[in-house]
Amino acid sequence: MKENGRDLHSQEDSHQSFSDALKTSWMKSSIILGIIFLVIGFILILVLKLLNIGNTQLFLDAKAFTRDYGLLGIFLATILDGTIVPLGSPALVVAAALFGIHPIPLILVATTGFTIGMSINYGLAYRLGRPYVIRKLTAENLKEITNLWSRWGWLLYTIFGLVPFLPVELLAFICGMLRTRLDIFLILSFAPRLTVFTILAYFGEEAANWIGLV
Repeated sequence: MKENGRDLHSQEDSHQSFSDALKTSWMKSSIILGIIFLVIGFILILVLKLLNIGNTQLFLDAKAFTRDYGLLGIFLATILDGTIVPLGSPALVVAAALFGIHPIPLILVATTGFTIGMSINYGLAYRLGRPYVIRKLTAENLKEITNLWSRWGWLLYTIFGLVPFLPVELLAFICGMLRTRLDIFLILSFAPRLTVFTILAYFGEEAANWIGLV
């Protein structure tokens, strides 16, 4: 009975800790920005549908340019977004699909770029240690994220990777600072974003069909 009570208490503590984390300023701002970008994205798709711009010369020129140079741009942008530069790679993937980039190369390029960016964070934190991570996250955020990591570990990292607007790039600093296993880090950086970008790329392709951009 005592053992079961301790287990239940531990589960409640973990749940409470994660709930409290959702109320922290850095998590709140990430969630709010994510919701804002989601609403703006849907509004833009509706506007494109109403304006019927699929056959305009401006759109055709933009589409041709995106097909020629878009993958390189997506690759560079996702590398930066995988570090700590908030370029909004999920939105860029949807936009690239809307403009006609084939989903499969788009998914692979975006996932690879993001994983490289995350690995840069990991490598810098691994080499430069806690003082570098504090400069990037602040001591308060570092303490909060480290407490979360101590309770949830790789599960937390996977969840953050699967939710586009959660700052998984911050966890990459923690992984590097704590010198976690590189092979697990790379797999859990790549696989969740592969899932996310697959969903977004095919959503963008379907949205393009609905709007009439194909």
